[in-house]
Formats: sequence, structure tokens, C-alpha cells
Amino acid sequence: MRFVSANFLALFFLCTCSCVLYVWSRLEDRLGRHKRGLHGPGALFAYGKSVDLSARTFRALLAVPVAQKSHQSNKTDSHNSSNTGANKKKHLAHAAKTTSNKLDTFRLTEIIEDGIFWSHKLEDHLPVGFSEEHARTWRHRARGNLVVSLEPGCGRVSNQLATFSDGSKACVRYGINADQIQGETLSYYLANLLGITNIPPSILSRLNIDGEQWGSVRRRVDSLQWSAGAIVSLTEWVANLTGVVTPAPLRQESKGLHPLLAELENRTVSELLELIQWTDLIIFDYLTANFDRLVSNLFSLQWDARVMERDTSNLLRTPSGDLVFIDNEAGLVHGYRVLDMWERYHSTVLSSVCLFRKGTAKRITELHRSRDTRMRLLHLYQDREPLATELGFLSDEHARTLQNRIDRLHQHIQNCRDKYSQL
Repeated sequence: MRFVSANFLALFFLCTCSCVLYVWSRLEDRLGRHKRGLHGPGALFAYGKSVDLSARTFRALLAVPVAQKSHQSNKTDSHNSSNTGANKKKHLAHAAKTTSNKLDTFRLTEIIEDGIFWSHKLEDHLPVGFSEEHARTWRHRARGNLVVSLEPGCGRVSNQLATFSDGSKACVRYGINADQIQGETLSYYLANLLGITNIPPSILSRLNIDGEQWGSVRRRVDSLQWSAGAIVSLTEWVANLTGVVTPAPLRQESKGLHPLLAELENRTVSELLELIQWTDLIIFDYLTANFDRLVSNLFSLQWDARVMERDTSNLLRTPSGDLVFIDNEAGLVHGYRVLDMWERYHSTVLSSVCLFRKGTAKRITELHRSRDTRMRLLHLYQDREPLATELGFLSDEHARTLQNRIDRLHQHIQNCRDKYSQL
């Protein structure tokens, strides 16, 4: 019995030793494969659960063991060998774009300077907009070209898309009354006075259907029931425009756009440049009392809680990032007539902003101190528009309203400066 027990123990010991030797040899084999970067059957399993290599992210690559990265790299190179040049260019372009996106941000100290102003460094990236040189060239061409067709394409039925003899286009605004044409035209020249270049150039034209410029579209003018001899405005038509949604800092649930807004650092340069243009837009619409843009959206919140998530009325964007302020007929004249109805909304929108362009703020200060906004606007208007006298200008009452709004805006900028200049 003892002999049997001894044999059994000896056999168990031999089996145990064999198992230990087998496991040890497998461990040595796998350790050797890992050191040499070799992969045999089951090698990936040695690292536990396999990693999904389809995730082409830097974080995913960090999660892949070194040997596996090497294998994946070799596999990719082999797969792309038949089209190395094209794929290399593609990868380089993608890498450049990724790098650009990472560097396409500014620190808060680079975004804001002197407390409440967008920095010069950031403004240097602003799109040019409609420069005075461009506007001068367009005005000269538009006054000299013949209108060869009129068709829908500029909003309401009373407006028409005109095609000139050189192929360029313009939106023709036929006003129900002079207020609309005055508002559109004087708003454009006020923007010029403020150095805001987001409004396409505009001219006035008399509908002389017996004359050379309008003669080709006489029948169309008659069918539209436009009065012969009426003064209309023509505004440069811009192609490839897209809608613009109100940015988060300017929505009702936000605390506004101010120098302490930490999220500014998380925005790309293109997003910051759009915010700069929004601050000019808010200043412009406050001065003109234009209710037909952001203010109307604010008013509509009473019954449409998601109105700010949709495109803003009369505001578009070019492919290069310019915001285009269109259809400004509600500004100045008509806006001032109904000011009592909309003023609290104008004030609410203005109070949401405490960041400004230095150039715009400087012009506001000049107009506040000189108190001659009416004369400057009138001289600019008469100097560039031959039909200015015939269309007319702001009444004395409306001119005083404009100066008062300049003064209030200047005070608002001063209040923002007092609040944030020590930061």
C-alpha cells in the first residue's frame, strides 16, 4: 500500500514539474516575441482584449501596445503602396488642417485689450467686407449699365432682382412709401460713417421707362405696377450667401458678451471674428432702431421659444466669413416712427454687449463730442448720391433722435469701460 502511495506521489510530482516547465517555456516564448516585435497566432490575445484600430484618433493610438502599433503601421504602409503619393498628400493636408485647428485659438489676453475692446491682433484677421474702393467701383458701374431683366429673387414681391447688361445683378427695392427707400439708403451711409463695411453698396435710380437704363424692362415695370418716375434703390446682389444663427452669448439664456466670458478662449478665430461683426451689428441696429433683425427675434420669444436657434432675419454670411446686413429699410425713418413700441427690446439687446471694436467706439465718441451727426451724415449722403436731394433726408426730429442714440450708446460704452477696465 505504501508502495502504491509512493508511486502515485512520484507520478503527481512529475506531472506538476512538466506543467510548470510547459508554462514557463510558453511565457519565455511570448516574452521573446514581445521583445522582438513578432506576432504569431494568438499574439494579440496575449495583451488581453483587442483594441479597435479603426478609431483614427491620437487617444486611440496611445491605447495600442507598441508592438501592435508597429504591426498596424506596417499593414497601412503595405496597403497604401500602390498609391503612395496621393495618400501622402492627403495625410499631409489632413495633418496641416488638424494643426491649424489646434492653433486656431487665442488666449483671453490676446482676444481683449484695454478692458472692453477686441484686440488689434484679432481684428487683423477680419474679412475686408465691402470696402469704399469696391463700393465706388460698383456705384459707377451700376449707374452706367442698362437693366436688361427683372425677376423675383430679392425677398418680397415688390422687390426685384435686376440683371445689368454686363451680367452683374442688383436687388431693386420699390418702396410702398419714401420711408423704406430713405431707411435703406440712409442706413447704408450711416454704416459708412461708422466704418462698418458689412452692407453691400447701394445707389438710387429714377424709374424713367423712356430712358436708356430702364427702357428694356418697360413692360416688366408696367406689370409690376411700379409708378413711372419713382425713385428706387439698387443694392449689389451677392451670391452664395447662407443663413446665420444667433451665437450663444447673445441668446436669452446667456449672460451676454462681455470681457469675462471664459468660453471666448474655446472659440476658433473664425467664430471670434463673427462675434466681432455681431457687436458692430448690435451697435448699428440700436442706432437705426432697426427692429427687423435680432430685436424681432427677441420679441418673438413670447410664443416661439426656439426662434434664436433659427436663422436671424436679414442677416447672411459669405463663404469668406463676412456677415452681410441686408434689408435695412426698417432703420432710421420707420424705426424711429415706431420707436416707443420697440425701445425696450433695443435696450435689452444693447445691454447684452460690453465688447466693441475700437474703431467703431472711437467714431461713436467723435460723434458724441462733436454733436454733428446730422451734418456729417447729410454731407456724406449728398456727396455720393446724386438723387439725395430728391429723395430727402431725416426730419429734424429724427435727426435729434439719432444724436440722442449716439449719446446713449457712448454712455453705454463708458459704463462698460468703468466696469471692466480694471480687469
